[in-house]
Amino acid sequence: MSQKTVICMKWGTRYGPEFVNRLYAGVARNITGPLRFICFTDDSTGLVAGVEALPLPPINLPEEYQWTPWRKLSCWQYPLADLEGDVLFLDVDLIIVSSLDDFFTYEPGAYCVIENWTQMGQSIGNTSAYRFPAGKHARIFDIFNADPDKVLSEHLIEQQYISVYIPDQKFWPAKWCVSFKHNLVPKFPLNWIRSPDLPATARIVAFTGKPDPDEARVGKWKAPFFKKFYKHTKPAPWIGDHWK
Repeated sequence: MSQKTVICMKWGTRYGPEFVNRLYAGVARNITGPLRFICFTDDSTGLVAGVEALPLPPINLPEEYQWTPWRKLSCWQYPLADLEGDVLFLDVDLIIVSSLDDFFTYEPGAYCVIENWTQMGQSIGNTSAYRFPAGKHARIFDIFNADPDKVLSEHLIEQQYISVYIPDQKFWPAKWCVSFKHNLVPKFPLNWIRSPDLPATARIVAFTGKPDPDEARVGKWKAPFFKKFYKHTKPAPWIGDHWK
């Protein structure tokens, strides 16, 4: 059985090592066969055995963008460490709730990504979870690295930029990857009455922005007071079953 390669990135102080460790544990519980799990990071302190820590890949980023999601573009360079074949990238704030095996057999050799929940039908991916063939689309990195100011002036976020340069991207089946706040939290006013349910068909739960998994588990959602009526969630205890 061939090895499955999963990578993530951690920088700065927003996410501690426990986010990587829990992501790794969730991946390991939900993958069949050999696994290689890599974390590209500026601080490997506290990472558990099984997580292969490597330095953040170099990228030509203006100072104000150093610690933003644009840094994720560094993973498109080739070579990237010694990676070959299809590589699955996961954000560190995801929760893995079911098997990931199909993420390695779906549309082999293609760039596969979540269809962005807030831009459905606009051919924009959400790079919380994507799979890419190492080296095939290295121009994504090369174009940016050669003139980041031009790219940054033309594209609001990195996932939009990627979708423009890979028009034949494939979207994961919608039921596999769900957004906690866009798909699972009931709409106002039911978000004050009902707890978020976990669909049986979900494989990955994404936590874009706020709340983070530890906050959502206990029903905490930091938001300005004038947004609290809809940025509110009751506790989701199932998070503790999968994020450990």
